[in-house]
Amino acid sequence: MAHVASKEGINAAEHICGHHPQPIDYNNIPGCTYCSPEIASVGYTEKAAKDAGYEIKVGKFPFMASGKASAAGATEGFVKVIYDAKYGEFLGCHMIGMNVTEMIAEAVVARKLETTAHEILNAVHPHPTMSEGMKEATAVAYGEATDI
Repeated sequence: MAHVASKEGINAAEHICGHHPQPIDYNNIPGCTYCSPEIASVGYTEKAAKDAGYEIKVGKFPFMASGKASAAGATEGFVKVIYDAKYGEFLGCHMIGMNVTEMIAEAVVARKLETTAHEILNAVHPHPTMSEGMKEATAVAYGEATDI
């Protein structure tokens, strides 16, 4: 993937120059498939999280329930989030739908900053947008969904 190779090149150049670049967390590299509908993911899958010993909470928000998706005629797909049940650590995010290759950036940054489910739920997401699917899926995982 170009974004990974670019970061690896920057890290290599910084290392050659005597700097100490932060190592790349390969479990926080977004995967994007540019098809129709688009596919994007980052972090653990449910199976990988369980195999790693996590007890998990999973939430899934279908774009069919999104006003923005309905207005755009793009109700195909969903946002799925995976959290550690004990501490609320954001373990993974998987999306299918219109513009999800743009939306995955929120999950990448949230995971990099060690954001918890509580923080995602309390961050105000704009409405109506496709991107609020992240908050809505988190609300499903924690039994706080109000929009589906």
